[in-house]
Amino acid sequence: MEFKGTKFQHDRNPPPIKALNPTQAEYLAALRHSQQIVVLGPAGAGKTFIAATYAADLFRQGRIQKIILTRPNVPCGRSLGFFPGTMQEKFAPWAVPIAEAIKERIGEGAFDIAVKRGDIEMVPFEVMRGRTWKNAFVLLDEAQNTSVMEIKTFLTRIGEDCISVVNGDVGQSDIRETSGLRRMIELIRDHDLPVPVIEFGLDDIVRSGLCAMWVRAFEGDARV
Repeated sequence: MEFKGTKFQHDRNPPPIKALNPTQAEYLAALRHSQQIVVLGPAGAGKTFIAATYAADLFRQGRIQKIILTRPNVPCGRSLGFFPGTMQEKFAPWAVPIAEAIKERIGEGAFDIAVKRGDIEMVPFEVMRGRTWKNAFVLLDEAQNTSVMEIKTFLTRIGEDCISVVNGDVGQSDIRETSGLRRMIELIRDHDLPVPVIEFGLDDIVRSGLCAMWVRAFEGDARV
């Protein structure tokens, strides 16, 4: 990694990631000890932010060579097909919050270099087939919107020395068929697979009081 030992590394010494509640602490512990983690729960609980931040720290320390970010092409609202540009350009807006979290940890200059070199990739799910990753941190976001075959494709792309995080909220699937995330959880539990499943609840929402209020309202929680 070119910027290991250069000003990029010396100028960035961010504090350790701090858990804001017991479930986040459980999540961080799973990241330290497991190669693959499933993380479930509502918006605003830190599912994606913690994964991106942890991946950035591993990358900054030279413990992984690549960060791979992906999500299925089932957006909430208009399809990506309505937006101009290449698939990569269409995909980029959904990766902005993740990219910003990584930039905070490694610096914008290091981030830009890593993207240009392909060390940080934002990969549309459509091009997943045929890819294999090694020595990487791989984040699949919004996994509730994968089909069973799509989640199988993703899980069988993971190579050696990888950490993979599968994020989602099974109650918020935008597809009509069986959710691949739901099937993955069933297989983990049916076969006692060594993949931790971290579950955030409404009380774990940390984004803001307004976020928590609206999630509770849409979930019909009496404590709104």
